[in-house]
Amino acid sequence: AVQFTGALNDNVFKNALVMLIAFAATKAGGGAETLLNLCAALFILPFFLFSATAGQIAEKFDKARLIQVIKAAEIVVMVLVPIGFWLESIGFLIFVLFLMGAQSAFFGPVKYSLLPQILKEEELIGGNGLVELGTFLAILIGTIAGGVIATLGGHETLISMAVVALAVIGFAFSLAMPASPATVPDLRIDWNILRTTFRGMEMASE
Repeated sequence: AVQFTGALNDNVFKNALVMLIAFAATKAGGGAETLLNLCAALFILPFFLFSATAGQIAEKFDKARLIQVIKAAEIVVMVLVPIGFWLESIGFLIFVLFLMGAQSAFFGPVKYSLLPQILKEEELIGGNGLVELGTFLAILIGTIAGGVIATLGGHETLISMAVVALAVIGFAFSLAMPASPATVPDLRIDWNILRTTFRGMEMASE
């Protein structure tokens, strides 16, 4: 449920924003390609920058508590969405999209490393299957819902309400997660994100 609501939130906002940019560009006579490419790049960039560091953090702290902190951060990020609409700033909303990507980048390693701690060995395949099912179902629903909401009257209010509500629901679900003690509590985290990223790329290529 935590994974589903998070992925749904990402895709509702991302696809609604893409549709709004496309609509605005059509009215202005074109020129949306650069902004749309920027949206895609800024949403993916945090996964490249932060995933290695996020993996270290996931090993050092209780994963359930860490997920709760990450989901609380999602609420803060989503509250910025109505502010962006109020400011009528596409640039600010694209920045919020980057923050959403960053939040998802920190959530990713935790969710996958959590499963072996809370599931029996024979349950892992089913557990991974449920997580993946929730992810792709959320992508499908979020892609459709984001596009539909963007075409409705009062879409700024609807989008704002949807993303904040989904963030709050996801956080509420995270509070019910079982504790999962840190696997490497003495780990020294390397906060140099570029060094950890390139080190991880080198290890993956070996």
